[in-house]
Amino acid sequence: MSDSRKIQPVRIGLTGGIASGKSVVADMFAELGVPVIDTDVIAREVVEPGEAALEEIRERFGEAMIDVAGNLDRVAMRQVIFNDDVARLDLEAILHPRIGAETRRQSDSAGGPYQVIVVPLLVGSPLAQYVDRIIVVDCEEETQIRRLLERDTETIEQARRILAAQASRKERLALADYTINNDRQISDTRNQVSALHQELLHLAAHPSLRESSPGTP
Repeated sequence: MSDSRKIQPVRIGLTGGIASGKSVVADMFAELGVPVIDTDVIAREVVEPGEAALEEIRERFGEAMIDVAGNLDRVAMRQVIFNDDVARLDLEAILHPRIGAETRRQSDSAGGPYQVIVVPLLVGSPLAQYVDRIIVVDCEEETQIRRLLERDTETIEQARRILAAQASRKERLALADYTINNDRQISDTRNQVSALHQELLHLAAHPSLRESSPGTP
């Protein structure tokens, strides 16, 4: 008799510091046909006008966090949470349960031999226990600062405060089952993703390997 039990996709958490290149790497996996679930996208969806999370933010932080169109003012919100740890934790208490629930829902329906779940703040998140393996996109902190200045026109002081508010590079790397270095040319990053894709397909095809650490015979 054949075994009709469905093999669940391997869930791969993808994380990294701000401006490390997580989105670039996630896009590369998507181009290879891998289902990608992005918690940043989910985070934007749960605070759309009419959603309960936006009303809770309004009640906790005031009308100054809502723009004239009724949307979350992300610039104003970011200025608040990066200068106030209590405010940041309050915002996380509003958003994280909703983001987690929607992430799990999308994962259950995404399919694929393996799927990539992009979680910028994976250190300390319950989703760290939900995923089977973790990829950390890594680069030097000075590279992150340079990219922040190019992307968001932050001052160096603001950029350093943003980095300080996140988990440290050491903490992220301590979680890593796999590391993708994104300090070099984009072609080098793509080669790393392609090689890891083959390794993860092998992992997905051999369920017994899921219980062992990467590299374990």
